Amino acid sequence: MEKGIRVMVVDDHPMWRDGLARDLGEAGYEVVATAGDGGQALRLAAAVRPDVVVLDLRLPDLNGVEVIRNLLGADPRIRILILSASGEYQDVLDAVKAGATGYLLKSAAADEFRSALERTAVGEPVFTPGLAGLVLGEYRRLAVQGPSPESVNPQLTQRETEVLRLVASGLSYKQIAQRLTVSHRTVQNHVQNTLNKLHLHNRVELARYAIAQGLDEPGA
Repeated sequence: MEKGIRVMVVDDHPMWRDGLARDLGEAGYEVVATAGDGGQALRLAAAVRPDVVVLDLRLPDLNGVEVIRNLLGADPRIRILILSASGEYQDVLDAVKAGATGYLLKSAAADEFRSALERTAVGEPVFTPGLAGLVLGEYRRLAVQGPSPESVNPQLTQRETEVLRLVASGLSYKQIAQRLTVSHRTVQNHVQNTLNKLHLHNRVELARYAIAQGLDEPGA
């Protein structure tokens, strides 16, 4: 487990919220705050500056998409992991487009949730199985509808382009590291360098860029 991950839990059901916070604390995470509505979440986030916000989409005041936009508007470095009972197509896409790093269903097992939390903390897009394909499919649709993309930025090195291609295929940092026979940290460095060169903010945007370039296609 990555040490020192500061987590805020936002959910309007007290038993679920408190139980999740307790479980995270017992697992060694630093739960810096809990909130029962969007307004409270925004106020607390500004005060405690969490690394990851675990957020339910269904809140009594602001909806989850508004909360995501406001959180990132105030602090772009925050990572947001949606933990929702809804797996509806539009809910997932709206959350990701607003800036959520990951989307997990509340039916997820405890170890799956902890893995998603840790990956979210380092900026990896994480989705409940089945939802990743939905998001990538939407990005492909948008890429087809949009203007013809230019060729891959020539500033990228061959290895950065190779990592970018694997990002587009949906592989995790660990899987990319195994595929290229390099360390997890090396993959992170390549991804961060590529984000900086392309003026992108996270792996979700990077995956969309790669798909627009056709790098997710076999033999690209």
